[in-house]
Amino acid sequence: MTTQFKPTPFLMISLLLIGLTIACSPPTSQTSTSPDSSPPLAQSPPAETTAAPVAEVSRVVALTSLSADIIQRLDQTKLVGISGSRLLSQNPAFKDITRVSEGQTPPNLEKIVALKPDLVIGAAGFHDQILTKLKELGIRTLTTEARDWQALQTLTRDLAREIQADPEPLLKTYQTFLSSQPANSDSTLVLVSAQPILAPNKTSWAGDLLTQFQIKNLASDLQGQSPQRGYITLSPEKVLEANPEVLILVDAGDGTVDKLKSEPFWNQLQAVKNDRVYVFDYYGLVNPGSIEAIEKACKQLQQVIATKP
Repeated sequence: MTTQFKPTPFLMISLLLIGLTIACSPPTSQTSTSPDSSPPLAQSPPAETTAAPVAEVSRVVALTSLSADIIQRLDQTKLVGISGSRLLSQNPAFKDITRVSEGQTPPNLEKIVALKPDLVIGAAGFHDQILTKLKELGIRTLTTEARDWQALQTLTRDLAREIQADPEPLLKTYQTFLSSQPANSDSTLVLVSAQPILAPNKTSWAGDLLTQFQIKNLASDLQGQSPQRGYITLSPEKVLEANPEVLILVDAGDGTVDKLKSEPFWNQLQAVKNDRVYVFDYYGLVNPGSIEAIEKACKQLQQVIATKP
């Protein structure tokens, strides 16, 4: 699994993670991934593939950074169009590939059609309108949504099948990201937003990633009324009551980190007193974004496990 955060992006379900039900145009197939644009928090369980492609796919347009990255790594000759994600813009491997969108602007239908794609990959809830139009024009589409590590593996296998590539080398690469260190028993809380204060439970990409590293996520089994599935809303009192030994903050470029540090409860937390506060990028931990972003987040989690007060 192409896998920018706006202020309080977690309140914008239609725009927000990570994401974290999958549908394809005829022939239909289903998988899981996340969109490029910041946020997201809505996610759903990965679905099983229901059909295999009937024709060779040689020209792919990927509207999410994650799917673009996977396709490029599986077979760089197949990718002809991508979104204008900052993750891809920073990667020289994508510099000569046509951009069909920039920033938060919707993908350009004319640009996509002009590329004569065999397959266009988009994100559920983010690209529904453009994918519907492409279907009407007879262009095959794949709609994806990612939420956990298994979904990443499923997406990779499905995309490899679509372009007749071998997924095993990339799947083996994923496994190298996971820690071989023993479980970390230190209580941990991840805060991804300040207004409201949101924390991921085990049904989100972030929560599942903590599970992969056997990190004790204090919000793992909590349920709440947050409109973003996979995330719960915490009051300042609940954060103080949880009083984690390790605190992970997510930098989404919207000032969340500074806002949380200005909260009255901040200096009372044992994680703060013991200097066990870590800042992660939004991409990788909250929204998979790209393989490189995932790898970076995994390396940081390994450091968190290895670091003791």
